[in-house]
Amino acid sequence: MKDGKLKSIYVCSNCGETSPRWMGRCPSCGEWNTMTEDVVMVESKATAAKRSASVATGRVQGQTSLRAERLADISTDEEKSRIVTGIHELDRVLGGGIVLGSVVLLGGEPGAGKSTLLLQLCGAISGSHHVLYVTGEESTRQIKLRANRLRVAQENISLVAETEIDEICGLIEQMRPDLVVIDSIQTMHCSDVSSSAGSVSQVKECSARLLAVAKSCEIPTFIVGHVNKDGAIAGPKVMEHIVDTVLYFEGDKTLPYRILRGVKNRYGSTNEIGMFDMTGTGLTEIENPSQLLLDGRPLGISGNCVACTMEGTRPILSEVQALVTKSGFGTPRRAASGFDFNRTNLLLAVLEKRAGYFFANLDVYINIVGGLDLNETACDLAVCLAMASALMDKPIGDKTIAIGEVGLAGEIRNVTFLENRLREAQRIGFTKAIVPKHSLKQLELSEFSDMELIGVSYIRDAIQAIK
Repeated sequence: MKDGKLKSIYVCSNCGETSPRWMGRCPSCGEWNTMTEDVVMVESKATAAKRSASVATGRVQGQTSLRAERLADISTDEEKSRIVTGIHELDRVLGGGIVLGSVVLLGGEPGAGKSTLLLQLCGAISGSHHVLYVTGEESTRQIKLRANRLRVAQENISLVAETEIDEICGLIEQMRPDLVVIDSIQTMHCSDVSSSAGSVSQVKECSARLLAVAKSCEIPTFIVGHVNKDGAIAGPKVMEHIVDTVLYFEGDKTLPYRILRGVKNRYGSTNEIGMFDMTGTGLTEIENPSQLLLDGRPLGISGNCVACTMEGTRPILSEVQALVTKSGFGTPRRAASGFDFNRTNLLLAVLEKRAGYFFANLDVYINIVGGLDLNETACDLAVCLAMASALMDKPIGDKTIAIGEVGLAGEIRNVTFLENRLREAQRIGFTKAIVPKHSLKQLELSEFSDMELIGVSYIRDAIQAIK
């Protein structure tokens, strides 16, 4: 039995700062409402004094067992340092594959498909690699049933249902698998920490021990992390700092599409996304998201316009829908799904002030089809044209795309990667593009001989182009 007593402390989930009492604002990082209660074992004064005396033995100056390597002698062979999974959307987000010794934290809403994705990953590489799947939420029989439903290869996949982190680390060091999956970190606990599983101290300690084993044995490790009501991964923020890669699996449970997005990646870009379709037999890759998002688009209907957003190096076309109706209340309603609400109000003000189209007594609704969020300002022009089209009840051409940022003066400003956006639109079959006039000088017009490029300087010019 440990020599000490239990004591309640409050730990900041953002920075790990501790306090003997609850505070609304963390004194270290300044975040509000991040102090959560935790129970720890406090040593007695006698035990602490003995431990301090045993530790304070000193060290001999200039002596160490560490050996440093020359940077020039360290191998960086991509084929040896990465595992290519064969799931191209996952490899894209990871930067080309799984780096040996890396620790990847995967978060997402309940039911998004985190366990499904990782089990399919295990099956994809099991032909040439040995995988250890550690579950703390399900039994091995339940994992077997899911594997049968997903039709994954099972020969080189080992399962264990365990929550004691020291036992898990010992098993990893004994088996030396090529990949480890921990599902999930909130169910793991360390016997040295007296608090319950899922607490800040438990999650922090368990993550640190898994990280130490992964780095020392060069075994890539995937850790599943639950999210709280704010959408952030539950547990201390320091957990996201110590891992190599943080991925979020996004998607509305009512829609089949899922987006894998990297918010931190030491071995690749954080701008890339992977798109999947949730089916009855698991997740399937979406290699042509633009075509999928535009399938079933109504033709010849007012209030519809196609925009193009860049997700990393990938251009994705998406349909913008606008509906303008007479308001039945004194204050008109404004609603936006998939587009920033404040940006919508800004663009409405520009249309009224600079173009003379008034929405003062009208309800305005904006919807981005497919569940994709258009956070890029390059989609401003498409949203404005959709709202103007809905107001005038005049359809925009079915093969027309609009690309451009709208300023407060009503000017249409340049956007990045315009050539890539136009190539994607031309590949899908669009024949007309409304773009910033200043950008035409930077384009190789011979590449877009099948498209009519209309350069506009102000929002009024763009609206005239669709009349």
